[in-house]
Amino acid sequence: MSATAQPVTERPPAGGQGPTLALAALILGGVGIGVAEFVTMGVLPQIATGLDVSIPTAGYAISAYALGVVVGAPVAAVGAARLPRRAVLVGLMLLFALANAAAALAPTLGTLVAARFVAGLPHAGFFGLASLVAISLAPPGRGGRAVGTVMLGIPIALLVGVPLGTWAGQVFGWRVSFWAVAVIGLLAAVLVHLWVPRTPSDRTRSRKAELRAFTSTQFWLTLAIGAIGFGGMFATYSYIAPTLTDVTGLAESWVPVFLLVYGVVSVVGTWLGGRLGDWSVLRTLVLTGVGSAAALLTFFWSSGALVPALLTVAAIGLFSSAWVIGLQLRLMQVAGPARTLGAAMNHASLNVANALGAWVGGLVIAAGYGYRAPALVGAALSVAGLVVLGVSLLVHRRHVEARAARADRTVREADLTR
Repeated sequence: MSATAQPVTERPPAGGQGPTLALAALILGGVGIGVAEFVTMGVLPQIATGLDVSIPTAGYAISAYALGVVVGAPVAAVGAARLPRRAVLVGLMLLFALANAAAALAPTLGTLVAARFVAGLPHAGFFGLASLVAISLAPPGRGGRAVGTVMLGIPIALLVGVPLGTWAGQVFGWRVSFWAVAVIGLLAAVLVHLWVPRTPSDRTRSRKAELRAFTSTQFWLTLAIGAIGFGGMFATYSYIAPTLTDVTGLAESWVPVFLLVYGVVSVVGTWLGGRLGDWSVLRTLVLTGVGSAAALLTFFWSSGALVPALLTVAAIGLFSSAWVIGLQLRLMQVAGPARTLGAAMNHASLNVANALGAWVGGLVIAAGYGYRAPALVGAALSVAGLVVLGVSLLVHRRHVEARAARADRTVREADLTR
């Protein structure tokens, strides 16, 4: 069942300022994207008041971003197939910065929704190309760690950027939050240009070859693992605030504490996921998937008391963030030559998981089952993702056995012709 991350063999020519600064620039871009994705949830009441709409209506701005990620993933990956990676990364960050500036200036909900959709378009493509650049800068056998490092942007955003952005939006107005994200995006574009090594265009790559990944059974199975299984985390995380106040019985002031713990542990989990991926991608998926399902199921019971609830939320953050890295590496494996598409589509599947988890969690709450119920639904979704993973492992095993049988047959035929 062993399957390790396969490092990209090419090395970019000199021209950057070293791997550390290059990774720092890519992480900063990820921080900006992470803040843009999640800060809207924190300032949603302010957006609704400022644009004179209801909070549920203002929530369209959240859905628009997720839709932009899903649409942008294949478009960015296929469109950038033969272009220099650094130039594409800079272009994506500039588009991201421009779209967030447009969101800050939006006079109506319609223009805000449109700007949020455009802001979501670069999301997956940036992380996909950043993962490939990180692997190309890493020593052989450390590709998983490189991907884990460049993916630290989102947990750092959850830990620092989103709380600060939410605070700024509440104190100075919601538009300030989007202006801050635009500035981060612009700075990231400049630093990527300065610090990431320049790579020439690759005319040997084909857009048709990138799209061929969609014909792979394993590619679709891995996307389904993320879209279904990771929906379990979002089913719980989306309703963590009312769960803590209504079930655990805590004051609202405890909610930031729980989110802070989740953010800290997510940084650790992302780091751990990269190192586990260098050991075995498939084993990483199994271990972190089972851990995530167990943690969500535990939260169904532990949410009634402060300390158990806090420890369980930490466990959810640890396992789910490591699971993301495993999914990213697996998609890059099964996509074959279409690694950019594989890395980008992971973020598309996670945004589908976001929509699915929040929707199903909301259904059980609306049905009167209370705020404990999303954790149970979340565990069920994680188990469903593990079932899909089991199917993927069976397919993988059959392919390995068939390949071994073909190799053995070739050897025996060669012996007979001697």
